[in-house]
Amino acid sequence: MSIFIPRIEDFVKADHTYRALLKLIDFEGLSGCMKGCYSENGRAGYPVATALKAMVLQHIEDLSDREMERFLQENLAGKYFCGFALDEKTPDHSYFGSLRKRIGTEKVAEIFNRVCQELRAKGLISDIFTFVDATSLISKYSVWAERDKLIKQGEEELNNQTIGKVGADRQARFGCKGKGKFWYGYKAHAAVDMKHGLIKKIAVTPAHVPDRKGLKSICPRQGMVFADKGYCGKSAEVELKRRGCHSGIIKRNNMAGKDFRHDKWLTAVRMPYEGIFSKFSERTRYRGTAKTQMQMFFEALANNFKRLIKISAPPLQFSTV
Repeated sequence: MSIFIPRIEDFVKADHTYRALLKLIDFEGLSGCMKGCYSENGRAGYPVATALKAMVLQHIEDLSDREMERFLQENLAGKYFCGFALDEKTPDHSYFGSLRKRIGTEKVAEIFNRVCQELRAKGLISDIFTFVDATSLISKYSVWAERDKLIKQGEEELNNQTIGKVGADRQARFGCKGKGKFWYGYKAHAAVDMKHGLIKKIAVTPAHVPDRKGLKSICPRQGMVFADKGYCGKSAEVELKRRGCHSGIIKRNNMAGKDFRHDKWLTAVRMPYEGIFSKFSERTRYRGTAKTQMQMFFEALANNFKRLIKISAPPLQFSTV
């Protein structure tokens, strides 16, 4: 009598998105740069490729650490994607926090840049036409306690000059967009290649930094840059000229040389790419610019990986470091 021993892959549909991702991305090679973060001594932990896949999956599904712990316990497709067997123990929530602390933002930036380099080599992104914009990231911390603390100290206003002294997140600031949108937290600035809608640069600043000043962190080195009125200003024009880029910035209505027909065309060209920001989380997960930057690197990776499936991109291969 033969005994049937089920495998975890037998429970995952052949056309499942996670299967497509595993065929598309060489996680073993991509995670090679993380191996230096682990010691050769002591008890063996989870493989680095498993760690990277788990963090990418966490942002694809938009899960907290505790939600991710339960997801890997209960979701067979998630187990299969990360490389766990049916009877294998999955990490608890504390694993993800210690993992982020171990690898740090710089290592995640290296992973993101390696993906972008491979996308360039495959001809999937370039610097011919680039869409740039910024979106708000609301801090998970409220400021009522800070306001009460300032009152006790004799301060009258809670603003960007005083919040850094008492805030739970000392690097977050108040931001404003238009006349009615205010928030406390950060801004995410993104550069999107307009060939396939892939994010090629992402940067985080405190919320009070104007869009035009954040341009220097995401500006390409050539081509035409499409941007909205928030990028009008001398600092943005100087940065575009320094990088050798042609300006596609929409001018304000009261500016000299305003061409309504031309700006209407620029608006139509930009419109298909503005939906990318709807895929980002509206709130920060962590405290501080560096950790929020890590969050946005992973969200950009998750967005790009899903986009690569949609455009039927060829597999991405990475050399082990």
